[in-house]
Amino acid sequence: MKNILIITMLLLGTTLTGFAQQTAQPAAVHNFSLQDCINYSYEHQDTVKNAALDMKNAEYKVRETTGIGLPQITGTASFTDYLKTPTVIFGTQKFSIYQPYNAAAGIGLNQIIFSGSYLVGLQASKTYKELSQRSYTRSRIDTRVNVTKAYYQVIVSNEQIKLLDADIAQLKRQVNETTAENKQGMAEKIDVDRISVQFNNLVTKRENAVRSLALSYEMLKFQMGMPITEEIILTDKLEDVHMDANVADNGDTTFYHNRIEYNLQETNVKLNALDVKNKKSNLLPTLNFLANSSLAYQSQKFGSLFNTQYPATYVGLSLNIPIYTGGQHKYQVKESEITVQKSQNDLEALKNGILLQANSARINYINSIKSLDNQKQNQQLAQQVLKVTQIKYGQGVGSSLEVTQAQTDLESADNDYIQALYTALISKVDLDKAYGRIQ
Repeated sequence: MKNILIITMLLLGTTLTGFAQQTAQPAAVHNFSLQDCINYSYEHQDTVKNAALDMKNAEYKVRETTGIGLPQITGTASFTDYLKTPTVIFGTQKFSIYQPYNAAAGIGLNQIIFSGSYLVGLQASKTYKELSQRSYTRSRIDTRVNVTKAYYQVIVSNEQIKLLDADIAQLKRQVNETTAENKQGMAEKIDVDRISVQFNNLVTKRENAVRSLALSYEMLKFQMGMPITEEIILTDKLEDVHMDANVADNGDTTFYHNRIEYNLQETNVKLNALDVKNKKSNLLPTLNFLANSSLAYQSQKFGSLFNTQYPATYVGLSLNIPIYTGGQHKYQVKESEITVQKSQNDLEALKNGILLQANSARINYINSIKSLDNQKQNQQLAQQVLKVTQIKYGQGVGSSLEVTQAQTDLESADNDYIQALYTALISKVDLDKAYGRIQ
């Protein structure tokens, strides 16, 4: 019995292990360029997906409004059992014109011939659809900007780790050489301790950078709408990003028309103008075509109710003419006209704001490019200074303190370069957005 139990447990364990191996799926790995990340985000980012649904909803709204102007057909049916029929008094006589049992069935048609509100409503629904389309474009632009910045953050973080690796390798050689010289009596113990502290700090800094890089990857996947459990490998390199100060030059003074924010505000102005038009249309007559056909049944007995039918059919027109409404519509129109004026003022203010933003982005970009070039030169100079101080120290004409200081200066120059690099990349994205180049 004990052997059977052991065998059963082994078989069960094997089965569960096999099941776990079958159900466990390896994390997906994506080799993505920046454009691949952007394309992925267009399909998976929640804000873009919701904006696409809003656009689809606006299309349905247009169809709904169009349907109001199509023939409206209704069917009716009724049955009445008068437990006590109504009585009509004529002179001194009382009599009833109703039968105890009554039934009716009919079909009616109502067709708008002219309605100012309906015509304006059609225009407004199409403008509303245009608004949803432009909102969708704005969500794509915002997503593209966020993904691009997150992508650049990962690239810069990788570049930072490369620089740290180079500094660590160089400093490690220096630690080994100084330690060997100390053993030979050619260097003091304090020299070894000083450079060891610097080496340990640099290793810790790299460890922190690696953790920050992992977080940057997760932020990129979040901006893309990708599950953070999946793995992504970036194929674009730093040298693939072209940054030129001439990019900031823009002789076009009407570029603000390319900004989606300006387009959205233009659409809002159109909607407000249509609201004025709709208020005015409420003062116009409305004309409808009517038609109805029905069958009526009456009988003293329920069993013979449907033996005889009484058909009736009519067609006609219904005209509604507003005459006096206490001045409500007049002042509603004036209120809507003020709203239009305010939205036009907002459009002009937005135009000026866009021009100011573009000038600011252009200056920031030019400054960042200049700073990046300067930091590159400082980095090269710091590397040269370190190389010279190491040679002098090796020849016995320099101190270890000078080497340590030169190493510190190089690390500082690397940090400044990384910060300038990130600032330049982000300012380039902001510049493209400010000039409406991102669509």
